[in-house]
Amino acid sequence: MIKSEWFYWLIGAIFLIMAVQMLRDRTNPKRYGTAAFWGLLGVGFIYGTWVVQDKAPPEPLGVAVLVMAVLGGFKLTGKGVRNTTTPAERDASARRLGNRLFIPALTIPVVAVLCATVLKGQSLGGEPILEEGSETILGLGFGAIVALVIGMIILRERRVVTPINEGRSLLEAMGWAMLLPQMLATLGSLFSTAGVGEQVGRITESVLPSGQTYVAVAVYCIGMAVFTFVMGNAFAAFPVMTAAIGWPVLIQGAGGDPHVVLAVGMLAGFCGTLTTPMAANFNIVPATLLELKDQYGPIKAQIPTAIPLLACNIVIMAVFAF
Repeated sequence: MIKSEWFYWLIGAIFLIMAVQMLRDRTNPKRYGTAAFWGLLGVGFIYGTWVVQDKAPPEPLGVAVLVMAVLGGFKLTGKGVRNTTTPAERDASARRLGNRLFIPALTIPVVAVLCATVLKGQSLGGEPILEEGSETILGLGFGAIVALVIGMIILRERRVVTPINEGRSLLEAMGWAMLLPQMLATLGSLFSTAGVGEQVGRITESVLPSGQTYVAVAVYCIGMAVFTFVMGNAFAAFPVMTAAIGWPVLIQGAGGDPHVVLAVGMLAGFCGTLTTPMAANFNIVPATLLELKDQYGPIKAQIPTAIPLLACNIVIMAVFAF
């Protein structure tokens, strides 16, 4: 059986290797903080296995997360001078390779789908080939490895250290914002456990007029967008707004189709993602990587799409859910 934990160990090992490289990079004025941040993340991927198996206490992981928050929040991470090709060399390479550059990127979803469909349930010697329930995750892992090999073949790259160096440069460029979706999704779970959704539901029920289903639809969709704007992640807003309005008011109270209500509700939340700097990995990091003059350029370009898209989601839910 191929277990998903093996890929978590591989990811952790890669982070640790990159952390050592960052520590030795004297061009990075904040190399100690940078190495500590990504090193702690790598240790977490490996140590988490024993936490899940109840063989180790979870408190060290919590401490590691707090330390990482301090390192990122107080801007103790940075990046070194990147040793890479010139823009002219990259342009010439892109012209030479053409659409072949897309092959590695397309390989990942193809392999993931094959693992989740063809290899799922397949056995060898009476044991399932892939760990049950983790076929998609394993497919992504296999897809990344196959895509890496194909990419190195296409680019005629023989040094294994090259993708590690490029990955390290990308990590340093993105910084702590790379982990923001996971952190905010966890925050949404904490809010749900703490009963924030129930409190928002009580307030909503006291304000919403009884029997006004379409008003509740608008409040739910707009609330998803607003909470996503504040929290930076629709996955964090979803459990709060669904526990407050989506499930008790629209599905149980008004008899709405749960598939439509929940799916379109998430899409409404994504409209908030398009408009918030809190979604740094979507809206701020790309501007940094592309060296745009206006850091908020992507947000300004997306607002004219987000607002009418939110209105469309409200109409879709009102028409097809009831």
